[in-house]
Amino acid sequence: MASSIGNEKSVNPVLRISQLDALELNKALEQLVWSQFTNCLHGFKPGVLAHFEPEVKAFLWFILWRFTIYSKNATVGQAILNIQYKNNLSQTEKYQPLSKHQKLWYLIFTVGGRWLEERCYDLFSNHQLQSFCKIKRCINFGAGLLKLCGLLNFLIFLQKGTFATLTERILGIRSVFCKPQSVRQVGFEYMNRELLWHGFAEFLIYLLPLINVQKLKLKISSWCLPIAGLSNSENTLAAHCKECSLCGEWPTMPHTIGCSHVFCYYCIKSNCLFDMYFTCPKCGSEVHSLQPLKYKIEMMELHA
Repeated sequence: MASSIGNEKSVNPVLRISQLDALELNKALEQLVWSQFTNCLHGFKPGVLAHFEPEVKAFLWFILWRFTIYSKNATVGQAILNIQYKNNLSQTEKYQPLSKHQKLWYLIFTVGGRWLEERCYDLFSNHQLQSFCKIKRCINFGAGLLKLCGLLNFLIFLQKGTFATLTERILGIRSVFCKPQSVRQVGFEYMNRELLWHGFAEFLIYLLPLINVQKLKLKISSWCLPIAGLSNSENTLAAHCKECSLCGEWPTMPHTIGCSHVFCYYCIKSNCLFDMYFTCPKCGSEVHSLQPLKYKIEMMELHA
């Protein structure tokens, strides 16, 4: 008999991570329900729910409790993870559903507790100032004590793996698996592919800001479109360079950087400010000195 009980306990252990995942799924569901409800009132006057928000939330959580804990002995997060609540106060090892008293107290502790936490100050705000300050200190002390008890319960839960919340420990309800859990098959090929991809993506995110894309683009364009055979004389400079080497248009306020190419003043100045190691995209010459072009190019040459 003892061995069968031990086997039953070892077959259906509820992992700590499964219980915590169920709690997170419950929170996500509540946020989703509340966001959908507020979207329904999007066209109304702003602040229409400001005075009744705690009551509306309590009503929504009551509906969730009615169709989850009350009817199925499990929250939505637990149902997704094949978990349900068991009456841990029963003397038998077999599954025993929650009693009506446990379900009602669960409603009071969860829904009623959160409603009271949001409404506690409003309930006593009409009293005298001195009495309200005393009540406020008592409420703060009680809230801090409950949080401390919740922290201690969580530490005990991490050690023993039962009663993830303080409400479960007080009511004597425990999470168990609905069906025996089968051994999970882990796809290592998929995991390795995901790890490699995420590692490569993080490496690119770190590397891309360090790359000077503008300089790389100009370097590639100088390789693809080389210009050779130009002399360094000023006559050749005025005769052949009738377009900006950066924008390709007729140079506005033409300037040179010491090579046989002409740039618009704003084009070359902005690139030099952006990159202190800027080089000519045509010939790769470094910027020695930014000088205006002294020779005038007649506008009639545009039509030649």
